[in-house]
Amino acid sequence: MSLYGLILFIVIFDQWTKITIKNSFQLYQTKPIIENFFHLTYVTNDGMAFGLGFPGGRHVLLVITILLTGFIIGLLWKEKNGHPLLKYGLALILSGAIGNLIDRAVYGKVVDFIDIMIGDFHWYIFNIADSSVTIGMVLFIIHSFIFEQSVKQNIKG
Repeated sequence: MSLYGLILFIVIFDQWTKITIKNSFQLYQTKPIIENFFHLTYVTNDGMAFGLGFPGGRHVLLVITILLTGFIIGLLWKEKNGHPLLKYGLALILSGAIGNLIDRAVYGKVVDFIDIMIGDFHWYIFNIADSSVTIGMVLFIIHSFIFEQSVKQNIKG
């Protein structure tokens, strides 16, 4: 799949899941998929990651999100001939950023619904866009530590 196809697919899938949850659940309603492990729980988040507030409020957060999304687009364009791990990592980060940016721009808050728990440990509720950003960051970090380090080693040695 091309990078642009991947980005488009994730953004559409993210928005479809959010619309489906909004149309099928009441706010704060939960439905166990795997009891005490994986639930669908409809919540909204008008802050940053993990529900953290942002100085200046949601309008400033929206502007910053737009600027960072533009930065990621520029970085992806710059790396268009770069290592696949880097390109796909950036594409996943961009997909998630666009998915949550759409929510912020249209609704003023992000829809979250993936609810994971293990015993007494309960993770923050998140969505497909958040997952995409996380996986993209992991790929980006792997590339940075493994492939960039080996390139630097080869240049020095």
